[in-house]
Formats: sequence, C-alpha cells, structure tokens
Amino acid sequence: MSDPIYMSREGILKLEAELKRLKFTERPKIVAEIKRTMELGDLSENAEYHAAKEAQRHMERKLADLELKLSRVQLIDIDSIPKDKAYLFAKVLVKDQSSGEEIEYTLTPPDEADVFEDKISVKSPIGAALLGKGEGEKVEVQVPKGTINYEILKISRE
Repeated sequence: MSDPIYMSREGILKLEAELKRLKFTERPKIVAEIKRTMELGDLSENAEYHAAKEAQRHMERKLADLELKLSRVQLIDIDSIPKDKAYLFAKVLVKDQSSGEEIEYTLTPPDEADVFEDKISVKSPIGAALLGKGEGEKVEVQVPKGTINYEILKISRE
C-alpha cells in the first residue's frame, strides 16, 4: 500500500469538491460532446470526435488520480499539534535579515501548498528550514537564488 497523504479537513474538502465537479459537471459535458460528434458521420476522419475522446481519456486519468489520492488521505488533527513551534498549519511571521521585509507563511503538507496564498510545503526549502523552529530563532535557507536569512518573529494558528 502507498504512503498516506496527510491533509487538513479544508484540504480534503477541496479535493472532494474537485472530484464531484469533475464527475458530475465536466464528465457529462464530455460524454455529450462525444455523442454530438458521433452524429457527424465517419469517425475515422472526425477530428472533433477524436479530440472529445482524448479529453475523455484525460478526464478519466484525473478522476483516477483524485480517487487514489483521496483513498490515501489521512486527516491531521490540527488541535493536537504543538503551538509553540513552526509545525504543520502554523502561520510563521519571518523577517528577511537583509531587506527587513516581513512575510507570513503558513506551513502545509505538500498537497495543500499554494504560493499565491503564501501556503508553503514543509518539504520546500523555506518550509523545511522553518519546521520545528521557535520564535526568535534565526534560520538560513538555501534557495535557487542563493541564501536567505530569516528571523522568526511570531508563530500563530488560525
């Protein structure tokens, strides 16, 4: 059996909503498109039909991947995670020691990372460097552009 995928309730609900959307909204659209293109005649030279069938294969792969992921998901009890250190689902306010810029990251499992919301994976260079650290600690992070030195100003939970 594959390793479990640890997620928050919010992350699991997001996956379930995506699965439902694909199954009950997107899949019927593709089936209707296949039916419509079949009525156009000779399937061997029907580019629309072949495109719809390819879209169906792609959709079925996505559905299978989502179902597999959901079968491996294990809910993380956020309340049981210590709040004094930078662990999963902690909001970590850091200060870049060279620029003085302050940034707040939320540490998440890899499947819930979203750079646009400053939700970073604990497996990313910054997430891994912050993991387990406490307020006032300094961390050095190796990133593709070089080295970043952060000071952890505050750790909180939602």
